[in-house]
Order: sequence, then structure tokens, then C-alpha cells
Amino acid sequence: MTTAGTPPAPGTGPLAGVRVVELAGIGPGPFAAMLLADLGADVVRVDRPGGVGLGIDPAHDVTNRNKRSILVDLKAPDGPARVLDLAERADILIEGYRPGVAERLGVGPGDCHARNPRLVYGRMTGWGQDGPLAHRAGHDVAYIALTGTLGMIGRPDEPPAVPANLLGDYAGGSLYLVVGVLAALHHARATGTGQVVDAAIVDGTAHLSAMIHGMLAAGGWQDRRAANLLDGGCPYYGTYQTADGRYMAVGALEGKFYEEFLRLLGLDGLASARTDWTRWGELRERIAAVFKSRTRDEWTAVFEDSDACVAPVLSLREAPHHPHLAARGTFTGHGGITQPAPAPRFSATPTTVRTGPARPGADTAAVARDWGTPAHPTDDPVTDGG
Repeated sequence: MTTAGTPPAPGTGPLAGVRVVELAGIGPGPFAAMLLADLGADVVRVDRPGGVGLGIDPAHDVTNRNKRSILVDLKAPDGPARVLDLAERADILIEGYRPGVAERLGVGPGDCHARNPRLVYGRMTGWGQDGPLAHRAGHDVAYIALTGTLGMIGRPDEPPAVPANLLGDYAGGSLYLVVGVLAALHHARATGTGQVVDAAIVDGTAHLSAMIHGMLAAGGWQDRRAANLLDGGCPYYGTYQTADGRYMAVGALEGKFYEEFLRLLGLDGLASARTDWTRWGELRERIAAVFKSRTRDEWTAVFEDSDACVAPVLSLREAPHHPHLAARGTFTGHGGITQPAPAPRFSATPTTVRTGPARPGADTAAVARDWGTPAHPTDDPVTDGG
């Protein structure tokens, strides 16, 4: 544990010296722990024998990069004790079980705080630790459905569009858990007292829509899909198909950008349509017809040096090769896997992908040595990969 005022080692991220225990799960918990690891924390993932559901090949699970792993069977006689030994030496613990499960396993907040009162205990769930649905199963799509955010996305004459699991699991879940545990860590270091952080995807996703709720209250947002400025209802904020069946994204909201957008499209007589919603149908049709006249790459070249706020819609495999993203190193390669680089960026404590995905149980001996935890009969030094 880093002493207050002690600077981290250079080049290892702003969280160098922070110790994190991650009780293995799926989705938002591992992503949150990856973010902490990217920022320099020493994250030890406690994997369970047999792995977790929806798992991919551990060698390709990028959400486990920059971590180390030990194998612990929490239902074995010595399982809880092994986790508590780590919790005693940790700054943060993250778990993603249903409410009450960690307590039944003997690794709940009470058990951990009895060993380490300064520990920040982060709980990642979809529904939260209380409420009528707290003990129900669920996944990202159900959580964002109840918050009203899923119902905002998509065309009005089609089912709501599912935004992968980015909006709920990762934006409303992982990022709020990380903000919460880091805020609680700041408090713990100032007061010597840890606490429990209840990060629920429903809470975080609802919080993301704060601006929209303000606009709704002010009469500036209609409670239906594709009828508003930012949800695809506005003809100069959305996507258009090109001649080759690909798409361009348009975000020409401000007046000067809108004028530049029309100029480069070669459209005349539509300046006043920007603020006249009765003409939005006409505007959309004319814009769509022009975009259909050229390919995506041709339109990319047209808008490349402009402030019209237009960009090509790229695929996952195309994105790393875009000149701007390539120049910034937004994506990086490690162990043969192209992946997003750590974000955000720091001037004094730069971050990097230090290691590839942790293999379950590969770091048992190294973690025991570095953290000073007692040896257990079930430890298998043969599996240690450093």
C-alpha cells in the first residue's frame, strides 16, 4: 500500500502502488478492474476453478490485461481465508455477485473490514444492493430498458436499437464503479476509514441521461424516438447511406458548421430549414439523395479538411487504421491482439499495456511473494507464470 505523499514509480500510471482484488465475474466488473490496472494499479484477479460463464479464450480476453491471476475455490474450506488474506493487504476489492452472495461465501464487506478497516469494497450489480429487483438475474439490455435510455435509441418505426453492452455494462456500470472506488479511496486515505460502494447499472445509466431529463422538463425534448436534436430526429445530426452501402455520420449542429455542410454537399436554398422543423423531412430527403451519389471514401475526402463535423462510419477492424487514431496511438498491439490503448492520458505518469491477458492461476506464487500472503496447501507453484 502506497504511503500518502509517496510518488508512484515513473511510467507505470497514476495508480502505481494501489492494490486491487477482483473477484472474477463477467462484464462490467472485469472491465472496471482492467481500467484500474491500465492506470497502474496492481490488480489480482481471483479466478474460480472452471472459469465463469460467457468466458472467451483467456488468451484473448483483453479485459484481463495488466492483471495477475490466482485460482481460489471460494467453496473450499480455505477459500474465504485466502481472499481475506488479500483483502487485508488491499486498497480496493471489487465483486459482482448478487446481493448477499459474498456474505454467504464469507468474503462480504463485514468480513473484509474486520481484517482491513481502510478497504474500499466495490459492489457491481445491475439492479443494485436493494430494491424489488435486487435479487433478480439480468443483463445490460434489461437494465437500460428500465431506465428509459434504451427506448431513446433507434428509428420510431423499428424496435429500439441495442447499443451492444457499451451503454449499460461499461458506461453506466464499470465507469461509475471506478469513479466510486477512487472517490472512496481518496476518503479512506484522508480518514483511515473504508466503505462500501454500491454501483448499480440502473443508477449509472439513469445518471448518464441527466441532460436529457433537463431538456424533457424544459420542453426541449420529446419522449419518443428520433424526434429530437440528438437522437436521429434532426436531419443534420445522424447517419446517411452512401453509394456503396456504407455510411457517413453527420453532426453539423451549429449554424456555421451547418452552412459548411450544405456548401460541401452542393445544396442550396436550405439555410432556413435548419431551425424550421416543418422542413426537416424535405431536408433529410435531399441530404440522403446527395449522399447516395458517391461512395463513403469519396465523401470522406470531400469533408476531410472541413469543419462540417462529418465523418465516415468505420468498422471495428477499420478504426485502428484511421490516420488520426493511428497518429495518436488510440489503438495498440500487444501479444498479437489489436486493442484500445489505455485512456485517458497523463503527462507525468503515462500508462501502457504492460502485460497481456492474465491466465487463470498463473500468478499464484508471484502474488503470494509480492503481497506477503500466507502459503496455502492448495497453492500450486507449478502453474505460476510470473
